[in-house]
Amino acid sequence: MHTRHASVRAIVQQVQAVAPALLSATRDPHADLLTLIWGPQFDRQHAMNLWARLSQRQPAQAMPLLTVLLHVGEDFDRMDRGAQHWLRRLVLRHRARGATVH
Repeated sequence: MHTRHASVRAIVQQVQAVAPALLSATRDPHADLLTLIWGPQFDRQHAMNLWARLSQRQPAQAMPLLTVLLHVGEDFDRMDRGAQHWLRRLVLRHRARGATVH
């Protein structure tokens, strides 16, 4: 269980590093975040679409985020199913509280 918490915590920290810029122009940041992590594998196509939009708006800010975003995908894919499910529930609770993605 400790490993599961650590892996979720690591992903959350990585997402917090990229979310403000990556999701700032989306209508529903939580929905976009959930799209990335809803399946058993990180949705890299959706991630690249979000990143491409950011790179058009703010190219200098987008470049360093690409590496972090790719690491998030790799780390998510390595998580066990229980940890992935816990992460999804965390995002859903955050959304239900009306909190902003930061």
